[in-house]
Amino acid sequence: MKTTLQCDFCWRLCTLEEGALGVCGIRKHQDGEMRTLGYGEIVASGVDPIEKKPLYHFFPGSQTFSIALFGCNYTCSFCQNYHISQIGSPYWPGRKDHQRQFPVTAESVVDKMNRTGTNILSYTYSEPVVWQDYMLAVAEQVHDHHGFNCMITNGSFSKSSLQRVLPAIDAFNIDVKGNDAFYRSHCNGVLKPVLDAVETIAATPNKILEITTLLIEGIHTAATVKTLAHQLADRGVQVWHLSRFYPHYHMADAQQTSEPFLKQMLEIAQDSGIPYIYAGNSRLEGWDTTRCPSCRLSIITTHNNPIKARKDVQMNIKDNRCKKCGFELYGRFS
Repeated sequence: MKTTLQCDFCWRLCTLEEGALGVCGIRKHQDGEMRTLGYGEIVASGVDPIEKKPLYHFFPGSQTFSIALFGCNYTCSFCQNYHISQIGSPYWPGRKDHQRQFPVTAESVVDKMNRTGTNILSYTYSEPVVWQDYMLAVAEQVHDHHGFNCMITNGSFSKSSLQRVLPAIDAFNIDVKGNDAFYRSHCNGVLKPVLDAVETIAATPNKILEITTLLIEGIHTAATVKTLAHQLADRGVQVWHLSRFYPHYHMADAQQTSEPFLKQMLEIAQDSGIPYIYAGNSRLEGWDTTRCPSCRLSIITTHNNPIKARKDVQMNIKDNRCKKCGFELYGRFS
């Protein structure tokens, strides 16, 4: 009888025979153990404004050191970073065009973060759910050095992996991509585990959660956005970014999302009761402003200028409260 092992990193719960790879292309049953191929082999890194994640309610105006390993458990046809996530695992048999990276220790990552002048580490660019063992090793070191951890993710955890990850991550941005039909037709995924993760994180004290949805005009509709808005509001979401789609990867011939369509969807989202709604990849005036939900003061006039955002925080927020009316704002600002 062949021995099988189960990976619990994501909702798929892949059951693998010896030598088999999971859907993500980097989790492998090897020598009687589940292993992450390419553990510690960082394929992308850099210093970004925290707003690029996007995170508007987690120390706005700050910078974050960002890292990625290879891999993703989705196959989104519109992926913006497909070259490091899903064009075929470099570890699949017969693949010879991938240059292996030298593994980087968790301690070295934190040392590099400190040398960049930031104390925020973001796990991003590809899908950290599938290399969460390395993420957690680094995150522990970050906390030991009094820093913060941000996870930019598709949110497709298994129940056990979410409980494993929750203590280590201070802020999440989860891509909620559309309805279940969209997940199945464009991502090779399903919606339910993502909404389950959203609900759990939103209800966990001291965790910051922001949601991003990339809107594809002609595929996403007003009805889709209205339904999604209520699903997110019912699960306690406070911050939702709706972003314009630009043609890419297998959808390079598609039409980019127009500003008028985005504005219509933003107004629908606003009617859901989610207090902080933002536009992404957009020049729509006023939709990158953080307003106090109580008195409507423009707390942060623009998130497209991190220096201005930092000054606005200093001017308009004290102890996480609006300086004008005292309303407690969602997020961490100082």
